[in-house]
Amino acid sequence: MSRTARVMDGSDLARRMVERAAERAAEISRRTGQRPCLATVLVGEDPASVTYVRMKRNRCERAGLRSRHVALPASVTQAELIGAITSLSRDPDVHGILLQHPVGPHLDERATFEAIAPEKDVDGVTTHSFAAMSFGLDGFASCAPGGIMRLLEHHDVELAGRRAVVVGRSAILGKPVGMLLLARDATVTYCHSRTADLPSVTREADVLIVAVGRPRALHGDHIRPGAVVIDAGYHPGNVGDVDFDSARRRAGLLTPVPGGVGPMTIATLLTQTVEAAARQLGALGAEAYTGAG
Repeated sequence: MSRTARVMDGSDLARRMVERAAERAAEISRRTGQRPCLATVLVGEDPASVTYVRMKRNRCERAGLRSRHVALPASVTQAELIGAITSLSRDPDVHGILLQHPVGPHLDERATFEAIAPEKDVDGVTTHSFAAMSFGLDGFASCAPGGIMRLLEHHDVELAGRRAVVVGRSAILGKPVGMLLLARDATVTYCHSRTADLPSVTREADVLIVAVGRPRALHGDHIRPGAVVIDAGYHPGNVGDVDFDSARRRAGLLTPVPGGVGPMTIATLLTQTVEAAARQLGALGAEAYTGAG
């Protein structure tokens, strides 16, 4: 019997999240006289990074948020970059900071992330944010993992007692999404480049999160029939980390590329920027948001 996965479209849910963020931003502006502001920092002129930052700034402005952009040359020093981040962290008119990564091989990306004030870490990249998320404390989740959890919740995916396999262990996607799944009582397994016989592990997954950064790294025969598959990758030509055509014949639910995790990531960024502004400005009616759903 043939099967075709149901597509987990993130575009519509993301649109509604952005609409709600815009409503809250307008409310904050009325109450405080300040619009929530997201500052973006870009090092160099990598075409993909330039495009991503431009897209995020445009979405920000369309939602009624202010956007401040700091463009730095590829030759920027570690001290100069940290100085720019520190200045934004101290600026009361800036409520969220996004450092587009990667920043360049001569720079210490982790040290730069740590210069972001925790209350303005709306991209969830600092160790403070990771710890708060892991312990269920008040903080911001990494945006892609936070968006994934919202998407799973929207599609009524039961996580308690289910086996979740995360393929990838990056600090901003693989590791944090595993912690969010664990908080929902899933049994979590991390896989990576050193995992022996990877397909034998992924075939056991009820929920499979793929974030390896390689196009079509996983195929349909790596997937348990009926599994929920989240493809967190994106590559030129609208290709993800999962081979969509073969996966859709095995999975029960499957995110498309584009239109799955991507829109949810940006929607989560805007939602968390508005929440950060509400907290910093003491705006009444702020809704606590931890990125877990």
